[in-house]
Amino acid sequence: MFARISARLRPMIRVETLVLVVVAWMLAVFNGGWWSAVGAGRDWSSPQNWLFLLACFAALTLLHFAVIVAVSNRWIVRPLLTLLVVLAAATAYFVHTFNVILDPTMMENVLRTDKNEVADLLNFELFAWIIGWSALPVAFIWLVRLQPVPLLRAFFIRLGTVIAALVLGVLAIVPISRDISSFMRNQREARYLITPANYLWGLALNTFHNSRDADAPREPVGRDARLLPAAGTGPPHVLVLVIGETARAENFSLLGYSRETNPELAQAGVTVFSAVKSCGTSTEVSVPCMFSPYGRANYDEHRIRRSETLLDVLVRAGYRVHWIDNQSGCKGVCKGPGVEFEKIDPRSDAGLCSDGECFDEIMARRLQAELPDVHGNTVFVLHMMGNHGPAYFRRYPPAYRKFTPDCATAELRDCSREEVVNAYDNAILYTDHVLASLVKILGEQSTRLDSAMLYVSDHGESLGEKGLYLHGIPYAIAPEQQTHVPMIVWLSKTLTDSGDVNAQCVNAKANEPLSHDNLFHSVLGLMDVSTSAYRADRDLFAGCRGPTDRSLVQSGNH
Repeated sequence: MFARISARLRPMIRVETLVLVVVAWMLAVFNGGWWSAVGAGRDWSSPQNWLFLLACFAALTLLHFAVIVAVSNRWIVRPLLTLLVVLAAATAYFVHTFNVILDPTMMENVLRTDKNEVADLLNFELFAWIIGWSALPVAFIWLVRLQPVPLLRAFFIRLGTVIAALVLGVLAIVPISRDISSFMRNQREARYLITPANYLWGLALNTFHNSRDADAPREPVGRDARLLPAAGTGPPHVLVLVIGETARAENFSLLGYSRETNPELAQAGVTVFSAVKSCGTSTEVSVPCMFSPYGRANYDEHRIRRSETLLDVLVRAGYRVHWIDNQSGCKGVCKGPGVEFEKIDPRSDAGLCSDGECFDEIMARRLQAELPDVHGNTVFVLHMMGNHGPAYFRRYPPAYRKFTPDCATAELRDCSREEVVNAYDNAILYTDHVLASLVKILGEQSTRLDSAMLYVSDHGESLGEKGLYLHGIPYAIAPEQQTHVPMIVWLSKTLTDSGDVNAQCVNAKANEPLSHDNLFHSVLGLMDVSTSAYRADRDLFAGCRGPTDRSLVQSGNH
């Protein structure tokens, strides 16, 4: 189409000029969050503040330009810039709509998102936004003619341009260095509002880390794991470990929420822990972290991802471990030998599944079908869909549509905050039903099994507080709604009556400060696994068991 337009309407420009114009457009148009943050509280009647803003824009434009023009030439510059503009428009949409910050962790979430999660985020508003904000620069990219330059000359021009841009970019920063450095120290996460640097940096960093970790050997954990002799004399031990999704403690009536969101669990004889902190604000961080012995206290993402997990230790101690997933996978936690992984098939139950996903109750039915055939020590890990947003309305069947009107769309901007909270609370109500169903199923087998259920959410969720929605805010600045999570324990009567665990002692710990760091050691303690990887000070059941307490402490000290 553009080829048929008169040459007079298609100016001839250099590759460098095209890159500079498009980069300046992206920095000016797609960075509302950044410009709002850097300009907050300034007196715009002062020329000094306008000079600061101009110098900041010049520096960012020149530094972006230097990076992009260094990898551009006449043959790839058009598709490259088109891709950058479209991605920048999409990034601006999510930053504007949900107030997210696209740091490397959030970028990792984006890269690992499955097709069902993507479908929840794709909507007409997103496409309209991208088309509306990218149509003009994309048309310009393909309309202009690019001046042909001999290859060697083009190389030296490009080299000189990159050097000049870097020098000028640094010089632009010098007059505002004290001001901008103070701002960046006080608001460190604001750098991840700069588009396209945020997604380019996140993509580069994740690519590097994934390639480095792909073939790295797994660090052994708990190689000396064994089952304590006393644990092998009674009925089989069965633990149902439920990993919740996006459930925040603030909306659980068991923890004081004014709405009745936990009516069934309130009658189920559970212990709910009131002060539990997540390891991260996203599934990609929290799930590997909670199954690791290192946790948040000694957080090292790459060591966590390259090490064996709680499940490997349980297998080594003789447990059968079966992961049942109704989410986007186990995030590398279940890849060890001996760990069974089962992804729920959305075609398996027409009553509970539709549009490629299933309600969480299907995992309760799977457990009910499998439990009668369990005759040895077993751990089931159930990974819930839970309250995964923004399509909260898809997480519960119509029978649990108690709080109305509820937001019936993934486009949260089309709903009032009250409607969003209603939909979220309905999903919590349904989670309550699923957990209570698991307790009932385990209770039906209590005459032959020593069983327990432990539920903990991976992270929380923002529902409009301070303008924030969803999750994934960097941990250092994350609101409590994204890090304060519910944890619930149910113990079978046979387990408590036998003296294995003192239920009153566990109840007395309900208000102690806990975190995901306690999961690894608490599960080992509850399942009577002796290993030097165990730490009694992180076991929430420590001091509440019978004769096995001293043996576990001794194994941990060793």
